[in-house]
Amino acid sequence: MKRFAGAAVVLGMLGLVTAFVLWWLPADDYLFVPDRAKPLADKVEVESEGRGSPAKGDVYYVDLFVRRIRLLEQLLPFTRPEGSTFVSEEVLSPSGETDAERDRQNAADMQRSEETAAVVALRELGYEVVATPRGILVTSVAPDVPAAEVLEAGDVVVRVDGATVKTPAELRARIGTRKPGDTLTLAVRRQGNEPVDVRVRTIASPEDPSRAIVGILIEQEADVKLPFEVDIDLGRVGGPSAGLPFALEIARQLGRDVTNGCRIAATGALALDGTVIPIGGVKQKTVGARRADVDYFLVPAGENAGDAQENAEGLEIVPVESFQQALQKLATVIKKC
Repeated sequence: MKRFAGAAVVLGMLGLVTAFVLWWLPADDYLFVPDRAKPLADKVEVESEGRGSPAKGDVYYVDLFVRRIRLLEQLLPFTRPEGSTFVSEEVLSPSGETDAERDRQNAADMQRSEETAAVVALRELGYEVVATPRGILVTSVAPDVPAAEVLEAGDVVVRVDGATVKTPAELRARIGTRKPGDTLTLAVRRQGNEPVDVRVRTIASPEDPSRAIVGILIEQEADVKLPFEVDIDLGRVGGPSAGLPFALEIARQLGRDVTNGCRIAATGALALDGTVIPIGGVKQKTVGARRADVDYFLVPAGENAGDAQENAEGLEIVPVESFQQALQKLATVIKKC
């Protein structure tokens, strides 16, 4: 009996050690993990001498943790954090980029998001803002299209077949004159260097097989001059998806009542014209908004809003297509808190 008891103790200790090792050893794939939404009041500073007192209420931003999945979590899904999502390495890094490279790209996306939010908010409030188009920024490239071989996020397209393009509309118009399977020559500026030509074969649009597309997501690249300084600091948080809450908080600090006294969480990237652009990780961000006990959660309309509704559990979801519409809905739909 003593011999069996001793063996059981040894096996139990080995099991604990194995579980401990599996818990701490990372695998190759990733988890998206919710983070609690946080107020922006002490993260945004608007240095306007003529501004009044900030409006009441709070604007919250939401983010998520992206980390390597642990071996135990990969083997036993029930050990993963609540609200997390498994993401394979091939999906998160289709071109084989490293974690450090992705962090640098996220930091650059955050800087552009801050600048765009300031332009959109100040223009809507009637301030004079100069934004001179410089080309079309590539924000992401589908991994399964020919363009993935020659284009990458952060590239700026300045010419198509020798013709200068400065706005996304001009680029789409040029591509729209071609047929699926045609090859375009794009002049691309990468990391601030002189433009180089790359050849890209178009593909058929999934929605309209007769229409040619390249398979990239784009934004306006511009030189921006603001009437006063706007400083935003979220520390190590990166990515483009806080553009909408940034713009709302800037407006709030300049006296616009955007919250009606409520706690308003928001997510969504912004284009320079105020369009709200869909983002990823909506499930985790909705969980994070719920955990902060906010009153309303503004999200990009469409698929993002559907994902948010599925995870809302009573949280009021407000779909929006633009910053202008967000202000309108906040003024008419939101009940005073």
